[in-house]
Parts: sequence; C-alpha cells; structure tokens
Amino acid sequence: MSINMYTGFTRLCKGLAVVLVGGHIVVQILPSALSYLALIPAKTIPFAWNLITAGYTEQTVYGAIISTIGLLFLGKLLEPIWGSREFLKFVFIVNFLTSVFVFITAISLYYVTRLEIYLYMPISGFQGVLSGFLVGVKQIMPDQELSILKLKAKWLPSLALLFSIAISFFTADSVSYLPTIVFGTYLGWIYLRYWQKKPETKLKGDPSDEFSFSSFFPEFLRSVIDPIATIFERMLCGRRSETSNEERGYTLGGSTLPGSDPIEASRRRERGARALEERLAAELLGAGKKGEESERDVNDNV
Repeated sequence: MSINMYTGFTRLCKGLAVVLVGGHIVVQILPSALSYLALIPAKTIPFAWNLITAGYTEQTVYGAIISTIGLLFLGKLLEPIWGSREFLKFVFIVNFLTSVFVFITAISLYYVTRLEIYLYMPISGFQGVLSGFLVGVKQIMPDQELSILKLKAKWLPSLALLFSIAISFFTADSVSYLPTIVFGTYLGWIYLRYWQKKPETKLKGDPSDEFSFSSFFPEFLRSVIDPIATIFERMLCGRRSETSNEERGYTLGGSTLPGSDPIEASRRRERGARALEERLAAELLGAGKKGEESERDVNDNV
C-alpha cells in the first residue's frame, strides 16, 4: 500500500506540478523574474498578468515541495470526482480571484497605514488553491475520518486556517501568505457553494446545510454566525441567490421537490466517499499482488 500511495497521480496534476517546480527554478536562476511573476501591488498595473502567475510561483524550496505534494495528493482525490475540466477551472478561478482580493487588501492596508511594504512585498505561492482544495475535500467526504489526525475531513480547512493565523503571530511576513490562505479558503467555498456546475443535473452549487458557511465553525458558534452569514449572502449574492433557488426548483410553495440540489449534494458526498474507498481498495489489492509476485519470484529462485 505504501508503494501504491505514491502512484496514480493524474496527468493534469503532474503537469501543474511541473509548472510549480518550473516557476520555482526560474526565480532561483533569475531572481529578477520575481518582480514580473509575483504579485507586487505597486507593479500590478501595468503587470496585470501577475494576478495569474503569482499563484504558480513559489519563492522557497519548502513552499515548492509542500505545494507540489499537496497538489498531487489532493488532486488525485478531487479530479476523478470533479472531472479534469472542472478541476482546472477551479484552480484557475480560485487562483485568479484570490490574487485580486489580495491585491485589493494590500492596497487598502497601504492607504490605512501608509507603510510601503504593502505595496512592494512580492506575494506568491499556491497556498490559496491548496486551501480551496481542502474545502473541496470537506464537501465531498465531510465525515471521512483521518486516521493520522483523528478528526473528520470536514474540519481540515478550518484547522488549516486556524493554524495559519496562529503562526502569523510569530512571523514578520505573515502578510505574504495569510491573506492568500484566507481568501483561497473563502473563494473555494464560494465557488463550490454557488458556481460549480453539475452536468448530470444542470444545477449549480451546493446549498446543503452541511456545507453552509457556519459549518466551518464549532456548533456553539453557529447561532451567531448564521445571521451574519445570511446578511453577507444577501449583500453579495442577493438577487442571484433568490432567482437561482427558483431556477433550481428545489422549493415550491415551501415544499422540497424530488431531485433537488440538497439531495444531489448528498449523492455527491456519497460518490466521493465511495471513490475514496474504491481507491484505497485498489491500492491494497495492488500491494497484495506485488507481494505475491515478489514471494513467487523468491520461491522460483530457491
């Protein structure tokens, strides 16, 4: 099993991993390239392309290793369920919008503090998309228990965000990564909650209560979070949210219809859990076959 665990990565994820490693190598060989690839708010206009390239540019070897491993393993889990096209679309949209919001945040912090560090600090890395991937894991297999951490998968994005915030109190350059992680998590949820298309049902998003914004918080805080989240949802999504409910057809006169989106969300989570079980079973079977073959070879040699 330990051998098969490191195989079976998708072709798309391998290609994106090459991009991450290549971006890191480029900025190591040509340090001046960082000013063109990373998000530097003072230079984003006219270098607007760095809103895209920043996410694929790792400045440190540790960042490149973590991002590559996270991409390969999380992608191996998510891409077969979403499909290659949807997976790539998620990566592109979350990466781009995260950079846009980080840019706006940096400019706002500069005008509030007048500290030029917010304008000229190079911000880059794949951590925003990785945070979005964790939200995807939360969506498709929320109740899957992780044996190593002894917790359910639905808490992964919350714990990653909490850990990043805690670390920021002990690091001087937290502005270079914390906003990216925060916005990557939030925008990953926005995409999956409202925008992701379901070809089999022609519906969008996941309106289930198990994937609501308050589900990222402990139970005792949800009564406080829900009203606030509802206000922001109406402000940001307002009319679209109401009209989309009618278009989806999962309510009619206050009653739920068969084939509604909450049911589809439940089915999607069941497919995710089933896909994980099948993959683990295949890895176990492959490991068993290899063990039998090696034992047979030893017997033949004897």
